Amino acid sequence: MRRRPVAQLRTFAQFKTYCDAVGADLPVDEIAVFGKESPLAQRYVYRGRELSNRFAVLPMEGWDGEPDGRPSELTRRRWRRFGKSGAKLIWGGEAVAVRHDGRANARQLVINAATVGGLEALRGGLLQTHKQNFGSGDEPLIGLQLTHSGRFCRPNSAQLAPMVLYRHPLLDAKFQVDDDSYVISDEEIEQLIDDFCEAAVLAQQAGYDFVDIKHCHGYLGHEFLSAVDRRGKFGGCFENRTRFLRETTELIRSRAPGLDIGVRLSAVDWIPFQAGADRIGEPAPYHGPRYPYAFGGDGSGVGYDLTEPRKFLALLRELDIQLVCVTAGSPYYNFHIQRPAAFPPSDGYLLPEDPLVGVARQIKVTAALKASFPDLTIVGSGYSYLQDWLPNVAGAALRSGMTDFIGLGRMALSYPELPADLLAGRTLDRKRICRTFSDCTTAPRNGMVSGCYPLDDFYKSSAEYERLIALKKGAVS
Repeated sequence: MRRRPVAQLRTFAQFKTYCDAVGADLPVDEIAVFGKESPLAQRYVYRGRELSNRFAVLPMEGWDGEPDGRPSELTRRRWRRFGKSGAKLIWGGEAVAVRHDGRANARQLVINAATVGGLEALRGGLLQTHKQNFGSGDEPLIGLQLTHSGRFCRPNSAQLAPMVLYRHPLLDAKFQVDDDSYVISDEEIEQLIDDFCEAAVLAQQAGYDFVDIKHCHGYLGHEFLSAVDRRGKFGGCFENRTRFLRETTELIRSRAPGLDIGVRLSAVDWIPFQAGADRIGEPAPYHGPRYPYAFGGDGSGVGYDLTEPRKFLALLRELDIQLVCVTAGSPYYNFHIQRPAAFPPSDGYLLPEDPLVGVARQIKVTAALKASFPDLTIVGSGYSYLQDWLPNVAGAALRSGMTDFIGLGRMALSYPELPADLLAGRTLDRKRICRTFSDCTTAPRNGMVSGCYPLDDFYKSSAEYERLIALKKGAVS
């Protein structure tokens, strides 16, 4: 059937009928409740701290920091806008590299002794804006996502400088890993554990409530979970593949007592996709009897099995890590399951499924994990593509106990005040709702700063917007 944009599904009957037709089994309320009675306005107590709503701002990879890793004025503007959201859980809003060679781009933030003051001011600016808009006494819980980009490091330019845990039969050729020199040693991993710990100490000094030891989207932490072929104490069995997390957590707890820890997890992953003859994404050819490199995969490459993700969450509970943000896949090799969008990024492929199917998959996986671990604090992802129907689906998911918080990524760039408007009972501004054009991905991947170019007038009036339009026209032609 012909794919329809969400913006054209103006009635509940249209939305529900279309979801049924494409196989997107979504929880959805016919009438979304706004204001104080909304499920999104219900309080949540986390470790004795009361949070007054169920919105979370998700961490994103910024492309607008200074060359030395400090926040720029563009970064500070973005975080002030997060403060205007009214969301009571701020999952960093940012992926911050623990050292220079772990940056995913040359404008990504880095945390070290020279930059920590800027990161402290970044948090302060967000809090100040929050207080100006919502008063004091009900501050958001603010964390910082700590990352090393591993296979996808680009610390100095657009040129890849990968650091990998194992030789991958499909990703090596795609991402310029052509010999074993790119595989990091156990000794180098032990140094990285120390780097993550030092970053956590600095984050605590800067006033952050928690740090996220990132395990998602194909970056280093996530790659540990699929390192089934790696020899030694950091690969092979589940215990070895989670050793990085366990030793990092133990070290942080010893050196930064009182600092909370969370984990953002790609709970399911698939085989890398590539453009077929018709440019529609299809699984890359793999000739083994089963595809073993997808954590949470079922061996087929295009399905999932939650056996190991459940073991991982059980480990988090043993480690007294309660904050878990659930996502899927990777933006580098199967973006449609990670970030469902109406339009692919410029270096992507045409969509092999309706994006609503990808949203439903993430919500279903999150719900299954929440059901298995009701005591953990679960944050869901993938909601931005729902657009006008986000309040209806998010409210139903919360009311049904499928998640504890609704995470917003791209939507927080185009329309950061959406949570505040919904919670105040105001009609949403349709002109600012993210329509998932993927410009916030296409622009940075072509050397421009991160931002919402179509809907944020600040970026729309920039010279880079004209460059982006020209680039997209060239890609189409």
